[in-house]
Amino acid sequence: MKILIFWDICWRVWRQALEKEIEGLKRKYNPDFIVASVDNITSGRWAIEKHILEMEKLWIDVATWWDHIFDNEKFIEDYLEKDNWILIRPINFYESEHYRIPWRGYKIVEKNWKKLLVIQLMWEVFMKYNVHNPFIKIEEILNQFKEEKIDAIIIDFHKEATAEGYWMLSFLDWKIGFLYGTHTHVQTNDEIISENGTWFLSDVGMIWALNSVIGADFSSVRKRFLTWIMKWKIKQKLDWEYLLNSVVVDINEEGKCENIEKIKIKGSL
Repeated sequence: MKILIFWDICWRVWRQALEKEIEGLKRKYNPDFIVASVDNITSGRWAIEKHILEMEKLWIDVATWWDHIFDNEKFIEDYLEKDNWILIRPINFYESEHYRIPWRGYKIVEKNWKKLLVIQLMWEVFMKYNVHNPFIKIEEILNQFKEEKIDAIIIDFHKEATAEGYWMLSFLDWKIGFLYGTHTHVQTNDEIISENGTWFLSDVGMIWALNSVIGADFSSVRKRFLTWIMKWKIKQKLDWEYLLNSVVVDINEEGKCENIEKIKIKGSL
């Protein structure tokens, strides 16, 4: 099984960069499944329905999102009433009989006679939400699928610190095929495979504009870094360069990862 993973498709230009590059990547790698992040896809905020439908047209199978989850909730409600939506949210939000967080924190995708389980977790260090302990929560979730035939399990672990990622690798070793971190915005150089066949990467990286601060004009973030006042402006140039980061993962019939290839593409629009 081959899985192509993109992280943080952010703003209009990054959506265009993905649309430009994805067909070539499909031809080169012939992935069985494609997973992508849409946390910042709409002007640096959570997705609206129009942009999710764009991702569906690109044959994205699962779309994850995390700490911007409720930014544009009213613009996505109708989409999430459908039966076969591609979005998943962090599985370890607090819930009770008084309030249930809408939608699911995992999705099982069946295609090409293969079944993939994608799970979304979030840690709370440097995040704006308090969440259930992700180590305890993921154990509960995996126990639900013990008796179900699943060909591969991958986990998007949205966290800031690398320590949580490495401990999660130890905690889940042999139970899943691939654990990858997100949120720090840079593709790391620490991909490893455990003795029991679980691969780990601290951060997949993102699709972003070169010569920018996560897509924002250098001059526009000056005020924030000097005064802590939140104000920035997205770069408006249409001829800018971008950097697309991605990974391709090969998982064998035992659900263990055999190979991971990091992708780094520079281009311009």
